[in-house]
Amino acid sequence: MIKFLDLQKINIQYQDQFQKKLQLILEKGWFVLGDEVKTFERDFAKYCGTKHCIGVGNGLDALVLIFKAYIELGKLQKGDEVIVPANTYIASILAVLQADLVPVLVEPKAETYNINPNLISEKITSKTKAILAVHLYGQLAEMEAINSIAGEHNLLVIEDAAQAHGAAIGNKKAGNWGNAAGFSFYPGKNLGALGDAGAVTTSDADLAQMIFSLRNYGSDKKYHNKYIGVNSRLDEMQAAFLNVKLPHLDSENAARKAIAARYTSEVKNPKIKLPYWSHSEDHVFHLFVIQTKNRAELEDYMKRNQVETLIHYPVPPHRQQALPHWNLLSFPITETIHEEVVSLPMSSVMSKEEVDFVIETLNKY
Repeated sequence: MIKFLDLQKINIQYQDQFQKKLQLILEKGWFVLGDEVKTFERDFAKYCGTKHCIGVGNGLDALVLIFKAYIELGKLQKGDEVIVPANTYIASILAVLQADLVPVLVEPKAETYNINPNLISEKITSKTKAILAVHLYGQLAEMEAINSIAGEHNLLVIEDAAQAHGAAIGNKKAGNWGNAAGFSFYPGKNLGALGDAGAVTTSDADLAQMIFSLRNYGSDKKYHNKYIGVNSRLDEMQAAFLNVKLPHLDSENAARKAIAARYTSEVKNPKIKLPYWSHSEDHVFHLFVIQTKNRAELEDYMKRNQVETLIHYPVPPHRQQALPHWNLLSFPITETIHEEVVSLPMSSVMSKEEVDFVIETLNKY
């Protein structure tokens, strides 16, 4: 069976460095907010091109803390509206809701799966204060257009960059296009820890300082709590693992793009719609997502032929049981995407023979 994602193979190549980091941390005896976290925050900010990086517990917390920090700073108020893609993982929506803000859904472009900038303006009201741009599957949203709309209406722009580590337009990377960005380092991400981990990137010093406080019980000085905060700190050990892997992110992304280039040029089956890609640096292929009219049939066929596939995501946010007030809403482009998408095996450690087999199998379908 060709695995959808072989995390063991991805991480085993760093085993010796991981063990050295573990030994170093054991010797230091400092396990929370130590040197490894500070090093990662410095280096990941530099990598993204921002002035600040704040390590947090996971990607969802990263987004929630951005919104809550803006509320503390007076730039947002509870009840404000946030433009959000209808086609996204539910975490994007949950972040807005958990900050007591109101998500307003906008359809994606069918070609890119990302929010359609041409539909944003019609959803803006006097209550709209921010746009949450999601770089779905690893492809940057149309940030120049989104930032232009935000500028016209004096809106904040927050990036959900959980799947887009290293994606860039020109020399500007994900995490540096909005006022702030939330990243996830869940193990399956292009830059994955060995457990949950996340970070916020921003060049706003006031926002960064607020999030530094909020992630640590709302404290700006030990045992002095200025705000009602949370406990969401990047773990020292996970930061150490990320420090090992960050220097290899670009080469691993390049390997993913090389596989994507093969898929897009060599899969030739009229039953399969391939993803849009301009072959620029704006896509790092966290996922390689195809569409087909009869998804269950294709899934079964691939399984019988020893190729593991996954679905990202079977149920759109507005149809989730957790959000019953949205269940009767209609977002036809989003619904079609969620009914037809299939994710193919994609990772930096796939062999040529494995890629050959996936392509051959798809072409025989």
